[in-house]
Amino acid sequence: MDSAPAEDPRLQQLVEGVVKLAAGDLSARIQPSEKRDDIDAVITGVNLLAEELHYIYSDLEQRVEERTAALIEAQAKLQRMAMTDALTGLANRSTLRDRTQEALAAAEGGKRAPAVLMLDLDSFKPINDSLGHGAGDEVLVEVGRRLCSAVRDTDTVARLGGDEFAILIPEATEADVRAIADRAQAALQSSITVGTVSVWAMASIGVSIGTEGTSAASLLRDADVAMYEAKSRGRNNVQIFHPSMLHATQQRSRTAAELRNAIENGELSLYYQPVVELATGSIIGIEALVRWVHPTRGMIMPENFIPVAEETGLIVDLGRWVLQEALQQLKAWNDIEPLPAHLKLHLNLSAAELLRNDLLEDIAGSLERYGIDPGRLVFEITETVLMTRETEEAQVLGKIRGLGVGLQIDDFGTGYSSISYLRSLPADTVKVDQSLIEGMDNDAGQRTFVAAVLQLIESAGLQAIVEGIETAEQAIQLRRLGCRFGQGYYFGRPVPAEETVALLNSPLPPA
Repeated sequence: MDSAPAEDPRLQQLVEGVVKLAAGDLSARIQPSEKRDDIDAVITGVNLLAEELHYIYSDLEQRVEERTAALIEAQAKLQRMAMTDALTGLANRSTLRDRTQEALAAAEGGKRAPAVLMLDLDSFKPINDSLGHGAGDEVLVEVGRRLCSAVRDTDTVARLGGDEFAILIPEATEADVRAIADRAQAALQSSITVGTVSVWAMASIGVSIGTEGTSAASLLRDADVAMYEAKSRGRNNVQIFHPSMLHATQQRSRTAAELRNAIENGELSLYYQPVVELATGSIIGIEALVRWVHPTRGMIMPENFIPVAEETGLIVDLGRWVLQEALQQLKAWNDIEPLPAHLKLHLNLSAAELLRNDLLEDIAGSLERYGIDPGRLVFEITETVLMTRETEEAQVLGKIRGLGVGLQIDDFGTGYSSISYLRSLPADTVKVDQSLIEGMDNDAGQRTFVAAVLQLIESAGLQAIVEGIETAEQAIQLRRLGCRFGQGYYFGRPVPAEETVALLNSPLPPA
């Protein structure tokens, strides 16, 4: 009997190869023989299939890796977006809060408590409104960059929205805080160039230094309160939080609410202060100054409510009221007895009012309504309005001048030192701030400085009016230095409308 043929070893190799492939070993290959028969054809086919599977798997693996990496990057990007300000790339409010909590937690472990600086740009809205949001964004980015240059590597600079920034200082000593606040303030003193225009973006800075048991919410709140205190003290300064400031904040909110009603309920009145020619004592102008007679708090002076009006936008409604009331009063005086032809009415005009669309129409219409010659009206504008050239504010000032109304630069010497703008502004006069004449009686150097300021104003083709003159000696010295006009308690305090007629008819002391 014939024996069964021996099994071809290639079949066993083929089975083992298929098993390996099925188990996921795509590198498995079967060596074909030299017979090139049907078994070898199957082996070759299996090897080709393995190659194809290996390619498909490698391609799939690469795609999975790429998709995974993309998902990881997208997740990281989303996390960064959740933690940072989109415009500046700085930390955002949420990140600042989290890092503040971390710093406070570290302080519980024996480290120093953190401090927070809250910064609000003092004149950003006029920049944004006049130059556009694109320019405003450029300014915000540059402010963020400058603040980052003023801090340590361990500190966090955040943008909280709008023109509000914050700096977290972990493990802060008071010396650290003051040094960083000073550097931050110094970094914002120089102008920022946007296109062909130079602007300033200085800030009011509030500081809160943490103590044992301080929460993140209270630390941030107190820094914010201190920042508003800095604004109320003239802006562009640094204030460290004190508990008494909380009362001031509550008072500010109350004042804002009551001021709105005061405008509507007739609680406001105008007082008038003379502007005189130093050589003769002749009154050449009167400045209208608003007063608020509160039904329960009595007389409230402008420094206690004008900043609130500016912060809340009520300054626009207040400005409307002052314009109407002052022109109506000027007409009433003139109806009683014709006023001297040279007498001018001075009114303050805020930066916010320059941006209201109906300002020119309101001025022209009011002058016509009360029959007032435009040449009798002078608007006093602060140096802060002069931050930008070739802007909407500058154009409005030119149009006001085109109505025949006078313009005067107010508080010169306290703001942004806009010396280069004097020649190009459509102004007639410059009111020199009283701070420049303090100490002039006994300080020859100060007298020399005042003389230089007066010469500068004159060289720009403008007339100087010095305010805050309180003594005969000041008036005499100013006249000797070449100043023609002045204003101050020496010549007369602000008085109600009913007393102004007598004031106009009374001789004032010459210098």
